[in-house]
Amino acid sequence: MVDGKTYTLAINNGENTLHGGLKGFDKVVWSSEEDDSADGPSVLFTYKSPDGEEGFPGNLTTKVRYTLTNGDELRIDYEATTDKATPLNLTNHTYFNLACSCDIQGHMVQIKSTKHTATDAGQIPTGKIEDITGGPMDFTVAKAIGRDLWKAPGGQRGYDHNFVIEGGGRGVVLAARVLEPKSGRTMEVSTDQPAVQFYTGNNLDGTTVGKRGVAYTMHAGFCLETQHYPDSINHPDFPSTLLRPGETFHSTTIYRFATK
Repeated sequence: MVDGKTYTLAINNGENTLHGGLKGFDKVVWSSEEDDSADGPSVLFTYKSPDGEEGFPGNLTTKVRYTLTNGDELRIDYEATTDKATPLNLTNHTYFNLACSCDIQGHMVQIKSTKHTATDAGQIPTGKIEDITGGPMDFTVAKAIGRDLWKAPGGQRGYDHNFVIEGGGRGVVLAARVLEPKSGRTMEVSTDQPAVQFYTGNNLDGTTVGKRGVAYTMHAGFCLETQHYPDSINHPDFPSTLLRPGETFHSTTIYRFATK
């Protein structure tokens, strides 16, 4: 419900809407143009979502700029405007594997978070923010993904949880660090979003085949998806995801890569 009006969204995940619906923004064709800036080579993608697409209100114009900066950073800048009040929660769902193998359990991960948004059996937030200190969700000190992978709450066969970033939502801050010990490859994720979804590829089943014919099986990759809290529109205590006419949504996420 937005401003007293109920909108019915496309259902594609049990009784819920996930990733924008049946045909989310990952399944549409975006226009693109080279738009290099002083920060480095850049590509600007634009998509205009018509009012009512997947049930969402408003003609929404979204722009996403990918920029390679400093030779070791991928910067993603999001921008959006609408002509009707609409919920908006943009993210990047790229899978990473710094080992270039089919297993991410040896990656060392640190997440700047001591809390997560608790969920019900369908992985929908209950509205509660729970402390995760000392448990299998605690990544405040770097640890191997596989150490507590099978202890993660919710029966998800791994991690698929929204972590509340310490100091998040008030400017670009460090959200997570990853180290692959054998190769020495590292990745840092910084963002101005209040949370990050840590997902360990629990639903990869080998049907997707990548480079050199490699089939991506369970735990072949992980995601660190910077975002607002899921289902914020239904939880007034969560940071708002509502975008209104006359406003412009801005957000930045930076992935920085290096070797030790």
